[in-house]
Amino acid sequence: MMRRLFPHPYLSVTLALVWMLLVNRWAVGSLVFAIMIGVALPWLIAPYWPNTARIKAPHRIPGYLAIVLADIVKANFAVARIVLFTPRSDLKPAWVTVPLDLRQPEAITALAATITLTPGTLTCDISEDGRALLIHCLHAPDPAAVLDEIKTRYEARLKEIFA
Repeated sequence: MMRRLFPHPYLSVTLALVWMLLVNRWAVGSLVFAIMIGVALPWLIAPYWPNTARIKAPHRIPGYLAIVLADIVKANFAVARIVLFTPRSDLKPAWVTVPLDLRQPEAITALAATITLTPGTLTCDISEDGRALLIHCLHAPDPAAVLDEIKTRYEARLKEIFA
């Protein structure tokens, strides 16, 4: 019964929280509407999204988000330094192909979003079989180091979070 009402419980909670953040005030009407959105939208899309994300370690999500937020702040300063002080001739943009150990679509999406949210990197494509991401880096003197950082810093943590 509970699964029919909340087919995607994490999505329901996320939608309600995002709505409350967008409204930017705590009122009973806003909270009721947030709950309505959190229940209605996942229920409406459930027939088109039959499999739910299998999260095996939800307690690791806050740690992952903290790492991502810290990396976003550091990358903002690094990109600003590159843009302001690096001569164009010294800039070394690179395309990096990241082979994926992740298989769950939600985990791959989380990895691609993490890479894109971090300034200086952009997820441009996913292979047809879903086993590799194509990443563009604004400045990557050592593309192998970028690949290693993505695999160890982000993908390994996402493998722990998702089943």
